[in-house]
Amino acid sequence: MSEQPAQTQPYPGRTPDMTPKPRDEMRDYRGRGLLAGRRALITGGDSGIGRAVSVAFAKEGADVALAYLSEDADARRTAELVEREGRRCLTLGGDLAAAGHCRRVVAHAARELGGLDVLVLHHGTQRPVEDVRQIDQEHLRRTFEVNVFSLLWIVQAALEHLGEGSSIIVTGSINGLRGNKTLIDYAASKAAAMNLVQSLAQTLMDKGIRVNCVAPGPVWTPLIPATFPKERVEGFGRQAPMGRAADPDEIAPSYVFFASDRMSSYYTGQTLVPAGGEIHPG
Repeated sequence: MSEQPAQTQPYPGRTPDMTPKPRDEMRDYRGRGLLAGRRALITGGDSGIGRAVSVAFAKEGADVALAYLSEDADARRTAELVEREGRRCLTLGGDLAAAGHCRRVVAHAARELGGLDVLVLHHGTQRPVEDVRQIDQEHLRRTFEVNVFSLLWIVQAALEHLGEGSSIIVTGSINGLRGNKTLIDYAASKAAAMNLVQSLAQTLMDKGIRVNCVAPGPVWTPLIPATFPKERVEGFGRQAPMGRAADPDEIAPSYVFFASDRMSSYYTGQTLVPAGGEIHPG
């Protein structure tokens, strides 16, 4: 991927307005039937990693319901890509910070798809600050409602539909492993989400439901120009040992791995860290 120039756009960001455009459509990916007949709910599925995961799942044989905040054009594009693979795709807009909306999304997805087998909880929000004192109650509450509380509401609602052999995958972050001086509350929320994965893995093991986490490093998605000042967007990801940010297409196979019982049946409570060479033991 060529280096990003300085740029900014309104939150939550749109893929067509990004320069360069991310690789997020899994164009060279070839499915092997790893998710044949599975039904997946993917939150934050409209763009970036969520789009790449949605398309990869469709290429592996899954029907998809994708939840998103307000990016209608991006969601329609993702649905088009899923349907091009001969799979169903529902698009469910709205704010997952609201517990009632979380329950409605799960109920709608399960009803329309005829059940659920895979949850990908990928949605999230971030807002960098230069001083910890800039984080007020509203800011902190919003971060944790979106990044942590909603995970629990969705899992609670989905347990009515998930059976033995189901898989739950949560998106963590490299920042949840080592903190971030400007994404202070975001890093804390991702650490909480990643710990929640470990607890859910233990409590759901007897039900035959696996719970795992993907914690990416820097990835070129619409959230970056929509939340960082333009001078920080320029050359985004350069700090990674590989010297660049990932494209979403490079991250999506980790989710396929965890979703597929054939590939990861002995994995639960684990975290994959596609972070361009940044090493985190354990």
